[in-house]
Amino acid sequence: MVDPKGMEFPKTAASADNSYRRASEGRRYGFAELGGFFHIGRRFGGPAKISFLARSAVTQVWALAALWFGLALVASLASNWLRISTALSEIIVGMIASTVFAATIGPDLLGTNEPWVKVFAGVGAILLTFLAGAELDPQVFRRKWKEAVAVGAASFLLPSLGCAAAGHYLLRWNVMPSILAGIALAATSVAVIYTVMIEFGFNRTEFGKTILAACFVTDLGTVVTLGLVFAPFTWKTLIFAAALAVAFVGLPWLTRHLFGRYGERPSELEAKFLLLCLLGMGALATWSGSEAVLPAYLIGMTLAGSVGRDHSLIRRLRTVTIGLLTPFYFTRAGYLVSIPAVIAAPAGVLFFFLAETLTKIVSVYPVAKLYGSTHKESMYTTLLMSSGLTFGTIASLFGLSRGIIDKSQYSTLVAAIIGTAIIPTVIANGFFLPRHLLPKADPPASPGEEEGERVPAQRERLD
Repeated sequence: MVDPKGMEFPKTAASADNSYRRASEGRRYGFAELGGFFHIGRRFGGPAKISFLARSAVTQVWALAALWFGLALVASLASNWLRISTALSEIIVGMIASTVFAATIGPDLLGTNEPWVKVFAGVGAILLTFLAGAELDPQVFRRKWKEAVAVGAASFLLPSLGCAAAGHYLLRWNVMPSILAGIALAATSVAVIYTVMIEFGFNRTEFGKTILAACFVTDLGTVVTLGLVFAPFTWKTLIFAAALAVAFVGLPWLTRHLFGRYGERPSELEAKFLLLCLLGMGALATWSGSEAVLPAYLIGMTLAGSVGRDHSLIRRLRTVTIGLLTPFYFTRAGYLVSIPAVIAAPAGVLFFFLAETLTKIVSVYPVAKLYGSTHKESMYTTLLMSSGLTFGTIASLFGLSRGIIDKSQYSTLVAAIIGTAIIPTVIANGFFLPRHLLPKADPPASPGEEEGERVPAQRERLD
């Protein structure tokens, strides 16, 4: 039996895994889910195909995963050569790959809508957000909470109003899409900023921890405003809030006793328990109409006094997160942006980018100076707080899925958000990096200390 496209269907269950016969010569293929041959080709004046034998869908998954990690490797090398953050290089590599694949092989080659790719990307964002929360030192936060709240509030209020006004009066968007754009562009990206902090070591300093706390305040304003304006407050919201309160109170006690009795064993109970909490609360958050990354940050802050001080556990989680999961998140974010579409209609992207950056500078810089920061420190804080990605793209997708914005508006908004994730961060690290606040090099290990050996929290505190 043959379908209209020339593909032979398997006649029996036993032959279901056999390869499909090749279609007519010169046909253009993407990464076809045929369970047989992967046909990747393009017509160059005649038939041109490269066929990879794959006997099952599992082979396709392995090949696709290899392609993702190949791009991640290129991004890592580029970040070293160009001296930029790995997160930013992964976004840029994703944008370039999207353009190249669309012009040659096919836009669906990377399988960005595959369920397992979405899961890897989502878990990466959740774990990275959790780690950012866990790096907050409770003592530092108690000392600097006024500054963190002031910077975070300034980073949200004026930029959200300014970007909404730009969308309504400059781009002639309707009121509700403009409000959504303002909320999305005002958000900061904990994922991007935390990655930058790790690479420079600011996550171990009071300066960096204050910025991370300010990011949380800004993104909390994003989530709350998005929910109040666009999502109805229902009984599900009450259940989620109650569960979050129980986790906030009970998790520190449960974690301390559970890790004390069963931790430090090859079974890695700590990682499994944390993933259970994060993904369980993430599921409850999405069920209630919120976002999965919000409870991840709160849980990280809650456990900062215990998990955050176990640097051996943090290093293991960071290896899995940055080495395995976040390349899917950042590369996918860049891949979803169409560079030709942005070039064809750049006005919206440019207006939103300028509105977001200028309002952030006007609002955040004076507050940072008010709390005693130097010019370089204030500009570095301001530019990092201008970096958006995580909650901005989440808010944009929220608006698209609920019909608040259309696909064209979504593309414009996400392109502007990714621009804010790249350009301000590059400028900050290139021109305003406060090198005098960089942490000192770690002391050499003692003679009896094995690599990878767990070090007690009292000895391993780096701040």
